[in-house]
Amino acid sequence: MLLEHLQTQLDGIAARGQTRVQRVAHTPTAPRQTLSGPDGQAREQLMFCSNDYLGLASHPSIATALAEGAQRWAGGAGASHLVSGHTEAHEALEHTLARWFEPHVPEARCLGFSTGYMANLAVTATLGDAEAEMFSDALNHASLIDGMRLAKAAVQRYAHADMAALRAQLMASRAKVKLIVSDTVFSMDGDIAPVPDLLALAEEFDAWLILDDAHGFGVLGQRGRGTLEHFGLRSQRIILLGTLGKAAGLSGAFVVAHERIIAYLLQAARPYIFTTASLPAVNHALLTSLALIEGELGQHRRARLQALQQQFSAGVTELLQVFPHLPWRLMPSPTPIQPLVVGLNDTVMALAAALDQAGLRVPGIRPPTVAEGQARLRVTLCASHTAADVARLLQALYKVAHNLEGA
Repeated sequence: MLLEHLQTQLDGIAARGQTRVQRVAHTPTAPRQTLSGPDGQAREQLMFCSNDYLGLASHPSIATALAEGAQRWAGGAGASHLVSGHTEAHEALEHTLARWFEPHVPEARCLGFSTGYMANLAVTATLGDAEAEMFSDALNHASLIDGMRLAKAAVQRYAHADMAALRAQLMASRAKVKLIVSDTVFSMDGDIAPVPDLLALAEEFDAWLILDDAHGFGVLGQRGRGTLEHFGLRSQRIILLGTLGKAAGLSGAFVVAHERIIAYLLQAARPYIFTTASLPAVNHALLTSLALIEGELGQHRRARLQALQQQFSAGVTELLQVFPHLPWRLMPSPTPIQPLVVGLNDTVMALAAALDQAGLRVPGIRPPTVAEGQARLRVTLCASHTAADVARLLQALYKVAHNLEGA
């Protein structure tokens, strides 16, 4: 019965136009990557779907540092952090990140995780105990949502970035502990949360602010320290989560918060306690990545990202003026995430397939990742793209738009 039941579920997913397909990459992460498509044929494509925002995944200094780490630490950590897996490499990375964010989070301490998903599960499920109430932005990432489902706390959801609604919920709360939970840069829309307003509400209502800076870390702020640096914020109420698999070009994640919060997570967070520590070699290499992010190279690449974002936004705006009958909409985004909302699932997948045939990889994003009727191309720009790369994408979109207009 199980196989028949699962086949029925798979048939339903296919009928809704939501089937996901794996593609096999034959070359490293880069703007041009060789992938096997649905037909099994390997082709080079110009990629506009990676979160490698600063282009560090293929940086030679990262590869060298990773090799050095492997020579020093060999393979896996062999155990959880609290048994024997917490190496000097892990410790050095945590101390460096704590120093990075101490100007924004007084008395900061850092705890490392293998993935951002695990970090979000750990913080929300552990801090959201029976005496707490959590207040969650409606567009928060799935990992935050899943963590809150595991939590014993009551959860209130407020409309995306609606500070009036959040204020009303906080005012009505009688919980001993209040936790506001929000992405900083929303992964499907690319917009930045009103973090200063969130912090002001946290201070007014004696709440704590959990921020997932997965898509802000490395990208925002003069030195790439993310949303807190971008807004110039400082508060002990902030619990900051970040990923090291996007702009940092490697893998892993971290939580930075007041030392007492980190001490409690170390004792009580099941996703931290009951998993093998991440590869020491990766933690060793991440120190090089952090140096690149905050240094001259990082500053130069963030400036290049800004120029590419402006080029793409201006190009799509012009395209929509030329083809005003197309139901496409470019969401306003000041980040490398540039979503082009198309609408229906079948329509966005046809558009993605047309770009694929033109040698461009821009996946269609469909429900349940986004709301019904909001299927989109999620264009992500990287500093390793060139202006010519962006021009090629715009030209391909023009061609598709012209064909649709004439149909």
